[in-house]
Amino acid sequence: MSNGHYSVNRGVEALIDRMRQDASQLRIGLGEGAEGEKLVDAGASVLGSIEAGRRLAEICLGGLADVTLDAASSVSKFPFGVTVRTSSPVLACLASQYAGWQLTSDAGAKPYFSMGSGPARALARRETLFEDLGYRDESDTAALVLETASPPPADLVRRICQDCGVEPVNLTILYAPTQSLAGMVQIVARVVEVALHKAHELGFELANIVEGIGTAPLPPPHPDFITAMGRTNDAVIYGGRVCLHVTGPASEAERLAQNLPSSQCKDYGRPFAEIFRQYKGDFYQIDPSLFSPSQVAVVALETGEIFHSGAINDSLIDASFG
Repeated sequence: MSNGHYSVNRGVEALIDRMRQDASQLRIGLGEGAEGEKLVDAGASVLGSIEAGRRLAEICLGGLADVTLDAASSVSKFPFGVTVRTSSPVLACLASQYAGWQLTSDAGAKPYFSMGSGPARALARRETLFEDLGYRDESDTAALVLETASPPPADLVRRICQDCGVEPVNLTILYAPTQSLAGMVQIVARVVEVALHKAHELGFELANIVEGIGTAPLPPPHPDFITAMGRTNDAVIYGGRVCLHVTGPASEAERLAQNLPSSQCKDYGRPFAEIFRQYKGDFYQIDPSLFSPSQVAVVALETGEIFHSGAINDSLIDASFG
């Protein structure tokens, strides 16, 4: 994948600046870490907002996607949804948004763990995924997004900066826990990303995916972590709809459509929180093919054919959202 000289980190600088300028309206907190890194708390020690989550999602996507809140969800009891549109789906979703960077530290009183997402990943390139993507960002600033209630400790910040090749003062860490308003939005806004990741796992030629549009219902937040996590995953697994425009043979587009929906997974059919408890909280025991949209359409641009698969599962959305 050619980077087209676009930097996902430089591309979000203006988005971060505007978010900081609008901190009071967004109900977010601004701070500075021990190493001088900039901190943006979008929902840990502050209330945050749905709009903060929308902006957080656009930053996570490297500034290459529009994220909107629409009254267009197909789930009747929850008629508002998060919609993502991008003309650079591979770069936005896999090189930036995907939460694939494991960040750990044992230096504090308690071990710290979080999965890093956002543009900083494309500087660090600590994941084998980047070997397939062929993208390397070049920037003296870095933006890291974390789904967590606390920023990383100083020793981990130093390692992050070293991996990214930036000074701590040029690192911005934006974070929000799953249970927060902003956290719910930015997680559901991964509806296209999960489709791209599954397409990669299926061996589909990523360069052939040229447009991505997805929507999923916006769940109500919940103070309990497992319940909140269950709702965000169910929004995508049982309520997510994605349309991908692809080049290449129509037969490959058809194969992709048939295999993308979450219903192809053996664990499909129960609320995610129940599945999570069954596997005693071990994500690695859950069939990874479950993490995909519920309904997909794949458009073969060279023939004009469109291939559909999957369906929205209203009853499971109702059971999950309450």
